[in-house]
Order: sequence, then C-alpha cells, then structure tokens
Amino acid sequence: MQQYRVCCLVTHRLNSATMSRAFAQLSRPNWSSPIFSKPFTRNILKTIRELLDDSSRLELPSWASLDKKRNAAILIPFCNVQETPGILLQVRSLSMRSHSGEVSFPGGKVDALVDLSLLDTALRETSEEMNISKDTVELLGSIGPPEKSLRGDTVWPFVGFVHKHTERPSTNEDQPLYSIDLPALKRMASKDEVAAIFHLPLTELANPSRRRRYLFRGDRPYWAVEVSDLVSGEDGLPFISESVEKPFEDDIGAGQEGRLEVWGLTGWYLHLLSTKLALLDSQQVKL
Repeated sequence: MQQYRVCCLVTHRLNSATMSRAFAQLSRPNWSSPIFSKPFTRNILKTIRELLDDSSRLELPSWASLDKKRNAAILIPFCNVQETPGILLQVRSLSMRSHSGEVSFPGGKVDALVDLSLLDTALRETSEEMNISKDTVELLGSIGPPEKSLRGDTVWPFVGFVHKHTERPSTNEDQPLYSIDLPALKRMASKDEVAAIFHLPLTELANPSRRRRYLFRGDRPYWAVEVSDLVSGEDGLPFISESVEKPFEDDIGAGQEGRLEVWGLTGWYLHLLSTKLALLDSQQVKL
C-alpha cells in the first residue's frame, strides 16, 4: 500500500501577544444552527444561496478580459451522505506535480480551449477529478474575495450542492435531499489525480477538538481542521510525518506534526464559508 506524506510545516514565529490579538478578532459563531445538524433540504439550500448572494458574491471579471493562464477555479461541494450534511474534499495523488498528498477542493487552472467561464472551469475540474457530472451540481453561489495561490494564480471559489441524480424530482422543501453514494464516487474518481475522497460532516467542522488556530499568509486568523481519521478510517491510507522546512511553499494543506489538515488556501476558504454558515440565526431555517 502506498504511503502518503504529511509534512510538518514551519511557520513564521509570532509572539503570543500578537497571536492573542489576532484570534480575539475571530467571530463567535452560532454552532447550534440547524445548518450543521440537519440533512440538506431545498429550504436550507435556499437559505445558503441567499446568504452567499447577500454577503460574499464574487465580482467576476469578463471572460474576454481574463488572463486564462493565471486564473483557476474551485468548487466547494456540499452534499448529504447517509442523511448527514457535509462537504466533499479530496487527497491529491502523490503522482501530481504540485501539492501531492494534500487536501484540496476539486478545481484547477482555466483551460482556454474548453472552458467558457470560471464556473465552467470549476465544474470541469470537478468532473475530471471526482467524476461528478456538472448536471448534478446545483450552484449556490460563490465566496470571496478570490486569493492568489503562491504560484501567482488567482483562485475563484464557487459553492454548490451535489445531487444524487441528474433529475431532481419535486419534493417538499423541508424533505431531506437524496444522499450521494460515496463509496461509488470513490471508485469512479480519477486514480491519476485523486488518492482519496472523503466527507467532512458539518458537525465535525464545528468540533473544537478538530480545529487548530492558524494565520493565513501570516496575518489573517482562521481555523485549520484536522481530518486524518476521516481519511485513514475510510480509505486505509497510512500517513507518515516528515520534518521538512517548507515555510509557505505549499498552501493547499498538508498539516503539522503528522496530522492531515484542511489548511492553507483550502482551509482559508473553508473557514470563510463555515463562519458565514454558523452566523445564521437558527430561527431563519425552518425545520
């Protein structure tokens, strides 16, 4: 069985006072929101769509003016798995030239010969990596602002919900949407690009024992989320720790001290999204 490395990254040294001030700025979200505990329904998707439209919609550049060589797009895919709401993530294959063995959302660089928009890029890459048909993805919005990767590409994040079927039969707005078949999805994923696909339940996203305080690009506080058990438990991938000094060279997310984490640019976008969701007043969502 192939082993997957988790690098111990060395970060900028910040004094305790600076760290305390930075993390004091983090909001105190309402983790009791039903968004985190109930299966996704049409009503909940509507609430999320309205939230993203009101507070974080990306101002997309015109496709004609876009530098196709320096832009990329990702999809943050919500889904139900066994009637548990969560987010799909992947561990990149060790054969990849960049960010191998790290956690990421599906996505990649614009293909000027194929794509017609940044959303097309995100959906095409999701199909190529996770074998999720774009026809099963319901766009909920976007979250921003976009960030530059350390390679200099501007990364545009979209948010969607993955349905089990292409056809979406009419259902009660408060009825749980169909759960996807995660084992089947894992079998169909690209072996060249993806080592593992796993489901991060929203309840685990809110679990304080999984969260580690970190600073994005050295100055913006956020929570990195440990997912080692979610991956190794489901896929049997062993992880080994290496002591390698790679300060901020990789920003998708490997982890520290032998942990596999949603970290770096992926962790930053996940933090932005989860904070917005957690701030939802529980009374806004009809159960």
